[in-house]
Amino acid sequence: MRTRSTARVAPLQAARFLPRFAHGDMAQVAEVTGVADGARLGSGFVRMRRAEIPWTLRYDEVLLVLEGQLRVRTPEADLVARPMECLWLPAGTALTYLAETALVFYAIEPAGWAAGGREETAP
Repeated sequence: MRTRSTARVAPLQAARFLPRFAHGDMAQVAEVTGVADGARLGSGFVRMRRAEIPWTLRYDEVLLVLEGQLRVRTPEADLVARPMECLWLPAGTALTYLAETALVFYAIEPAGWAAGGREETAP
């Protein structure tokens, strides 16, 4: 059993944004919580610029738009969220994240969904 980290504050100003694997030119992620914390909940910030990122969710996800606008295209509809609006996206959803510019807070469960034990977060 993994040891859980202690409670902490995670200010946006201290976030270290890193390219999001295959789409690093469109999305940079700063993790807040994840597997390293012994948590089932993964969370963090993502900055998107001129983003068009196709993905199929392998986890449940909640997104809170902090700045800009995020469009999520699903087979059923285009969902648009603006500052202080949330999106709920259940596991298995095929989608495309679209944003000219956006700053988003995400929460996913389970945090350690990726194969091989390396946590890869979306978007």
